[in-house]
Amino acid sequence: MNTLLIKNATLVNEGRIYASDVLIEGERIKKIAPQIDAPDAMVIDAAGRHLIPGMIDDQVHFREPGLTHKGTIASESRAAVAGGTTSFMEMPNVNPQTTTIEALEAKYDIAAKGSAANYSFYLGATNDNLEEIKKLDPKQSCGIKIFMGASTGNMLVDNQETLAAIFRESPVMIVTHCEDTPSIKVLEDEARAKWGEDVPMREHGRIRSADACYKSSSMAVGLAKKYGAKLHVLHLTTAKELSLFTASPDLKDLKDKNITAEVCVHHLFFNEADYDTLGSQIKCNPAVKSAADQHALLDAVRNDVLDIIATDHAPHTWEEKQNSYFKAPSGIPLVQHSMQALLELYHNGVFSLETIVKKTSHAVAERFQVQDRGYIREGYFADLVLLDLGKPYVVNDDNLLYLCGWSPFNGYRFQSSIEMTLVNGQIAWQNGQVTDQVLGKRLTFNR
Repeated sequence: MNTLLIKNATLVNEGRIYASDVLIEGERIKKIAPQIDAPDAMVIDAAGRHLIPGMIDDQVHFREPGLTHKGTIASESRAAVAGGTTSFMEMPNVNPQTTTIEALEAKYDIAAKGSAANYSFYLGATNDNLEEIKKLDPKQSCGIKIFMGASTGNMLVDNQETLAAIFRESPVMIVTHCEDTPSIKVLEDEARAKWGEDVPMREHGRIRSADACYKSSSMAVGLAKKYGAKLHVLHLTTAKELSLFTASPDLKDLKDKNITAEVCVHHLFFNEADYDTLGSQIKCNPAVKSAADQHALLDAVRNDVLDIIATDHAPHTWEEKQNSYFKAPSGIPLVQHSMQALLELYHNGVFSLETIVKKTSHAVAERFQVQDRGYIREGYFADLVLLDLGKPYVVNDDNLLYLCGWSPFNGYRFQSSIEMTLVNGQIAWQNGQVTDQVLGKRLTFNR
């Protein structure tokens, strides 16, 4: 049995920062104590570094099957472990779309053979697959994804009777992309009339407006309240929407709370001023919006109104991104640098380390009822990340692991580095290298 002893670490876990050793036997954490002796163990001296539970990213697009020129489960999961993400939940807008139980299990088969991180997959909703949704075993999937606003692919659910039925009958939590498509279409037409095809990228946040977001997210919240459904609204981007949600400071109650909300790293890190330098690189749906919205989101994380931080990692090729406004696809590759971006906010005095760990690990595990992950606890899987908060890291073409080969952070000098990532007790990332023989496991749920 593989035995690792992490010595002299500074743990960030369950609202505390403290010195401790951690003993790992096989896949799981055996012991946590100030001083552990294990003569037969491989010793990792973590003096001067911080040990945190790995990020559980509840929203990624890894593009497989069918869109593998943009990314694969193998390529993007390797970028994820390099960035301190040990588990992910992946979206259904691939080809074929993950809208049947058969397609869902086919993705699990792909991941079992090549994913470097632990994994689960959403079953996608359409206007006509309610019977398939009702057949879903709650232990089989992280949730049901509804596009309540067209994003990528052809999965817009706009039939009101179908929406009501899904909220009434879904056997698992519903997660939603909330933007009102008719509202966006009006603003797109106005922009096209003014600029033709050459709409400035900085207009994206105004076209995919706060009102469009609020109209859709308020409808989702209304449906959840009407039918008592468990709802998790993805990637909040506006101050206006925050009024729909209440604070959840107590993690013990979070898994039982009916309505929660998430924010993504890029909406915390960027605002509309960044379109002038990054252009289509930060074009995403819902859009990066104003500095005022950004600051409201940051406050909402600190005040526990927003429960989870994720990435919405969504790679496209560089060539695709070079098109004009209406042709450049929306989506940003983020999993390799999401934790470093959040740590940058820590260095700048915006978030505490405890808040970052809570929002990227603990809260995700509680909300999705992930079994034995998301904490540094005896008996839990050893999904751990060793951080060097004082070792700078510069993003460049040579150290990018995304299949698409680019990042909006290219050239950025982060103040922290991901020194090591452990997945199920195995070293998956160390010294700038992914350990290719390490494979993740299918996430299980306490449901």
